[in-house]
Amino acid sequence: MSLVVMKFGGSSVADAEKIKRVAGRVIDKKKAGNNVVVVVSAPGDMTDDLITLAEGVTDAPDEREMDMLLATGEQVSIALLCMAIKHKGEDAVSLTGPQAGIHADTTHTRARITKIIPTKVHDGIDKGRIVIVAGFQGINPNEDITTLGRGGSDLTAVALAAALKADTCEIYTDVEGVYTTDPRVVKKARKIERISYDEMLEMAGSGAQVMQARSIEVAKKYGVDIHVRSTFTKNSGTLITGEEKLRRREMEDVVVSAVTFDRKQAKLSIVDVADRPGIAARVFGALAKGGVNVDMIIQSAARDRSNDISFTISRGDVKKALALLEKVKHDLHANDIISDDKVAKVSIVGVGMRSHPGVAAKMFETLSKNGINIEMISTSEIIISCAIRESEVDKAVTVLHKAFGLNKR
Repeated sequence: MSLVVMKFGGSSVADAEKIKRVAGRVIDKKKAGNNVVVVVSAPGDMTDDLITLAEGVTDAPDEREMDMLLATGEQVSIALLCMAIKHKGEDAVSLTGPQAGIHADTTHTRARITKIIPTKVHDGIDKGRIVIVAGFQGINPNEDITTLGRGGSDLTAVALAAALKADTCEIYTDVEGVYTTDPRVVKKARKIERISYDEMLEMAGSGAQVMQARSIEVAKKYGVDIHVRSTFTKNSGTLITGEEKLRRREMEDVVVSAVTFDRKQAKLSIVDVADRPGIAARVFGALAKGGVNVDMIIQSAARDRSNDISFTISRGDVKKALALLEKVKHDLHANDIISDDKVAKVSIVGVGMRSHPGVAAKMFETLSKNGINIEMISTSEIIISCAIRESEVDKAVTVLHKAFGLNKR
C-alpha cells in the first residue's frame, strides 16, 4: 500500500465549506488504497491576524510567546479537519508538530528541523487512520514549542515524507502547479508538467512564490518527489523531481524553463570606498553578522584609489542594512551610502543552459531591444538574473517569455 503525504495551505482550509471539501479529497485518496498523512496550515489569514493581535499588545513581542501564539493556528485546522473526516465516516487522528515527533533547534519563530521521530504517526497509520499533522511547528531541546518560519508547513510535509519514506508528497495550493511565469503578468504562461529540484530551487530563490527553497532543499537531499497541484480541481499539477528521473533529451531541448521576478528588491551603493584589500570582506561580513542576505554585487573600476560597491538585498532589510553600514562607514572611508528601493530582479531559469551557448546574449539583447536597461547581472549554471527598474518588470517578463519560446510549447 502506497503512503502519500498531502499538504493543504491556509487558503484551502479557510472556512468550513473548504475544510469539508478537503476532507472529501483526503478520504478519496484513502479509498484509492493509500495510507494518508495530511499536513495543514492555519486557516486563511489566521496567522497574520494573530501577529496583528500580538502587535496590539506590545510593539516587541517575546519570540517564545509568539511561537506559543502562532502554533495555535495550525491546531485549529487539524482539529476541524479531523472532525470533518470523522463526520464522513473515516477514522482520523490529529497531532501537533511535537506529538508527531518533529524536533527543531532553539531558534524561535524561524527554527530548523533537526530530526523527526514519527512514532505516533506510524501508530496512527498502523491502525488504519488518516493522520493529520499541524504544519509549521516542532519542539525544541528545551521542550518549548517553536515555529519554522516562512514556508514552514511545506517544509513539515516534505520532511515528514522523507522520514516516513512516503511514495510521494502532494502540495495542494490555489493554483494548478508551477507555471513558466506568473499568469497574472503573462496570460500565455503555461503549467510546467515536470521540473528538476535545481530549477525549482533557483525559481524559489528568484521570486517564484509557489514553494520556498527550504522545502526543495530537503526534497532534493532525501529524494522526495513533490507533486504541486490545485485543491479545487482534479487535474494533474507539476512534478518536482531529480534530474535522473527526467528524460535527458527533454531537459536539454528546453533551454529556458521559466521566467521569474522579484519586485521586492533594493540596491545599496557605498560610494568612494578605499581601493584596498579587505574592504569587501568588511562590508559583507557586517551584513552577514546582522542577518542580511546579499544577492547581486558589482564593484566599479578603481579611480583615484577608490571605487563604488553596489549590491541588492530584500527591500525589507534596507533599514537594518543601512544601520549596519553606518557603523562601519568611517572605517571604510566611504563618502556616502545610497539606497534605491525602485529596483527589481528578473531571471531566466533552465537546466538546458548548461549545453546551449548564447543564452545570456539573447536575454540581454531582448531587454535592450525593448528599451530596458540592465543595472546589475548575476549568473550561475542554470540561472541568469538582471536588476532592472521595478516599473519595467511586467514588460521584461513578457518579452523574455516570448523570446525563449515559452508561449508556444
